[in-house]
Amino acid sequence: MDKATIKKYNYWQWRTLIILMIGYALFYFVRKNFSIAMPALESELGLSKTQLGIFLTLNGVIYGVSRLVNGMLADRFSRKRMMALGLLLSALVNIAIGFIPAINGLFNVLDASGKATIGFVYILGSLWLINGYLQGMGYPPCSSLMAHWIRPSELATKQSIWNASHSIGAGLLALMIGGILGAFGHSAWQWCFWAPALLAIFGAAMIFFGLKDTPASVGLPNPEDMDAHLESGEPAEVEDPALTKLAYKKFVSRMAFGNPIIWMIAIADFFVYVIRFTILDWGSTILVQDKGLDITLAASIIGACEIVGGIVGMLVAGWATDKFFHSKTQCTSAICTIMAVVCLFVFWQVKDIPWLFIAMLIMSAFFIYGPQALLGIAASNQATKRAAATANGIVGIVCYLSPIVSGAVFGAIADNPNLGWDGVYIAAIAMGIVGAILLAILWNKPADGYAKAGKLMEEVKAEYEALKKADTK
Repeated sequence: MDKATIKKYNYWQWRTLIILMIGYALFYFVRKNFSIAMPALESELGLSKTQLGIFLTLNGVIYGVSRLVNGMLADRFSRKRMMALGLLLSALVNIAIGFIPAINGLFNVLDASGKATIGFVYILGSLWLINGYLQGMGYPPCSSLMAHWIRPSELATKQSIWNASHSIGAGLLALMIGGILGAFGHSAWQWCFWAPALLAIFGAAMIFFGLKDTPASVGLPNPEDMDAHLESGEPAEVEDPALTKLAYKKFVSRMAFGNPIIWMIAIADFFVYVIRFTILDWGSTILVQDKGLDITLAASIIGACEIVGGIVGMLVAGWATDKFFHSKTQCTSAICTIMAVVCLFVFWQVKDIPWLFIAMLIMSAFFIYGPQALLGIAASNQATKRAAATANGIVGIVCYLSPIVSGAVFGAIADNPNLGWDGVYIAAIAMGIVGAILLAILWNKPADGYAKAGKLMEEVKAEYEALKKADTK
């Protein structure tokens, strides 16, 4: 393979990775803006925490379903078109949310004092539910495009780089919305939806015109063929399609759905996500209402949680896993989860020392983003490459049930005068402890399932040979 081909491949690989990072960060601009704007929605429109929590719950659950549905569609249709369309439509939904007050008169959405009526609540909830589905059109194309463009030997490292787009998007968004509300007050809540949406529209155009679905579309070989050539100079061995189909069925059944470790990881990740969403979705509201900070500072702190806590936390957790725990992600995840709980407890207890409770919230994010990133890798390793996508689908569906708790339940608790934010802290801490215990139970399990998979593959090949002999007769 000539140097020009390798150079062209590297150019398109990095171009794809960078566009995917920017594009997915912009998905967060029109997804997490609602959470950061909640104090303004509550004060300006009179929405209750229970109502806001229900919106978060519905959005999160439909997002989990959408990821599964669009994951299957992404293997059949153009991935760049799916991602661009999802971002564009999500931006349009955000723009529509900002215009809800403008339809007052046509529909009764505001009362005499300018507060939201039940009609406003239904329209906002419906639009945010639609947005949850559209947001599920972002992750599947990203994971599929990376698998198509990045060599297997580099996928783990470069996908980890892409994973930082979550925190970059949420962090920059928090700074943007904090600046808008700080400069213009809570009455500018509509711009918390309009400004991110305008950026997202440009992002959708960048995705559509900047990405290619496959290397073949620009005259390049598949990434696995690049690996085979660089290692041996020979093309990769082609497995019999019939054997591949049989292996897929067996691996999905036993290494994913029938694997108790996958289900333990999924349930533990549910509790991890409760902590994560408590910080990300309610953090700015808690800092304003429970800690007495202004919205600009609160939004900046949530931005720091994402950028400093999220990105650095993920990188440190990944390094520690390989350095000290021999790639056993469950060990690092257990330690990180319990440390996140400790930091959240200190954040709760400290009232009058701002620098300390701010530091504790950021450190809680630092620790919780470790398992948030690692448990997906754990599922892939335990299920092996033949069932990794299915295993991650299982984990994704379970962990995105967590907004039922972190959204509606925590919103209702916060609204209860006998519980308030103290009740939210206690519930979140208890769930974090349960998650840490589940991960600790997995402590001595192997780092991956490849030894088990080797035995299963021997069974598959034996069954395959028996079927071939039967067909011959």
